Amino acid sequence: MRFFSQLLMLGLAVDASVASMFSTKGVYNKWHETELERWLSDHSVPYPTPYDRAQLQTLVKNNWQQKIATPYNDWDTNQLGNYLAEKGVESKDIAAVSKDGLVSQVKNLWYETEDKADGAWSSVKDWIFDSWTDSQLKSFADKHAIPVPQPRKRDTLISTIRSNYENIAQKAGETVSYPGDWLYGSWSESELKAWLDERGIPAPQPSSRDKLIASVRRNARIASLKAADLQASASKSANNAAQTLTDKLLDSWSDSQIKQWADENGIKVPQGSKRNELIAIARKHRSSFTASAASAFGAATSSAGNAYSSATDDAALKAEDAFDSAAATWSESRLKAYLDSRGVPVPQSGKKDELLAAVRLNRHKAATGWSSWTFDTWTIDNLKKYLAQSGNKAAEKAAAQKDVTRDQLLEAAQSEYETASKAGGTAYSSVASYLATQTDSAKDSIFDTWSESELKNYLDSYGFNVPQGSTQNQLIAYARNQRNWFQYGTTTPQGTLWAKLSNGASWAMAQLGLGAAEGKKQAQIAGDSAKEGVAYAKNRAGENVQQAGDRIKEL
Repeated sequence: MRFFSQLLMLGLAVDASVASMFSTKGVYNKWHETELERWLSDHSVPYPTPYDRAQLQTLVKNNWQQKIATPYNDWDTNQLGNYLAEKGVESKDIAAVSKDGLVSQVKNLWYETEDKADGAWSSVKDWIFDSWTDSQLKSFADKHAIPVPQPRKRDTLISTIRSNYENIAQKAGETVSYPGDWLYGSWSESELKAWLDERGIPAPQPSSRDKLIASVRRNARIASLKAADLQASASKSANNAAQTLTDKLLDSWSDSQIKQWADENGIKVPQGSKRNELIAIARKHRSSFTASAASAFGAATSSAGNAYSSATDDAALKAEDAFDSAAATWSESRLKAYLDSRGVPVPQSGKKDELLAAVRLNRHKAATGWSSWTFDTWTIDNLKKYLAQSGNKAAEKAAAQKDVTRDQLLEAAQSEYETASKAGGTAYSSVASYLATQTDSAKDSIFDTWSESELKNYLDSYGFNVPQGSTQNQLIAYARNQRNWFQYGTTTPQGTLWAKLSNGASWAMAQLGLGAAEGKKQAQIAGDSAKEGVAYAKNRAGENVQQAGDRIKEL
């Protein structure tokens, strides 16, 4: 009897273990029908209407693995290579690998397992706010009348919002598992676009508020994982940097300074201790030494801290300056087209200064529709196909010409589009339908097929002065930048936020060289007045080390 009891207990334990292991499987099984539809729509999975809940649930299940657990299966070779490079895989080990091989490598280095991915979607509130700015968190709290304790620190804001998340949704009659547009109700369209820009995610073209939110929501989880990964890497680098810093400072101090520091801190040093023994004692009390040594490193810490703050906080400003400089060379027609494609009223005076000011103001505004400039980056073949199906006799004739140039085709396509746009109705609907299926073909590789004269003509339309002696590859790079600034307001897909986070730890490590040099200089000065130097260390150490710690955490 006892034996069967033990078997029963073992069976219950196994059942509990299995239940725990798979408790997060199929989190979408508990989703509301609207959440299932929203997820399918966000991930571009078509579904017939009407579709009942069971059918929607099956469709989500069939696509869950591909879209959530292993999204990298849909990536192209460039995206796969970029991810591996971020993970420290050498370029020579990436270039010669097939796409299947790259996918396999990414799988081995992916952020989380399938079970963890399922678990994350069982509680969205635990991570979806991580990528919000402080001002966005405050606006959300204010919009929903959530009292937040003062001072409003970021951790407190996020914690308070998470604890009120379900109540807010319930009051608004909204769902929480795969939240709707209500979650971003306090965000402007520019903020949505900026979020995508900073993470190197091209905004939908053409766009709308709903499409921008869908893109942010769809990419929120990977953005959260990537930020956590970069933060962990930066923290590890910072810890290594702190240890290296202590070693470098020790090397810069004389034996008498180390002894003086030990006396001031109540650390016994045996008579006749040699330098290697003194250094061993200092390392044993590394934390105390680092604090006191801050006086010798004070000037370097201060200048390094200020430089780091500028390097990181100004990253977005540098991106804006780059856009402003590019837009300043654009022709008036380019500036007007930029505004028109985003639904921004064009200044009536038409003066270039006012046009430029309006363009700069709307740098983060996504394009909301087609325009005659949509054809800018289309290939000769795509332009011919568009003109041939237009139904416009003149356009069809232009497409059929034997020696027609790309510029002539572009002019014909723009003219035909303007005619259809003004006419409206069926004519424009047909054009819009065709554009919707063709615009995605304008990838970065599009310029690779262009001739040198075509590239120069394209750059000339922006007012860009091509440097003498530019190579074909340089012309292509210039063209891509201009295209991206015009279409996205930024040179995506290189996100400014990722660049800032990725470079932060490397920057901190680079400052160690500066620290060592400055430390030696300050140590020499302190050697002339050791007691004064140590007293100064006591007064400033806490402040300097705290500031340095805060800078490291900001990584």
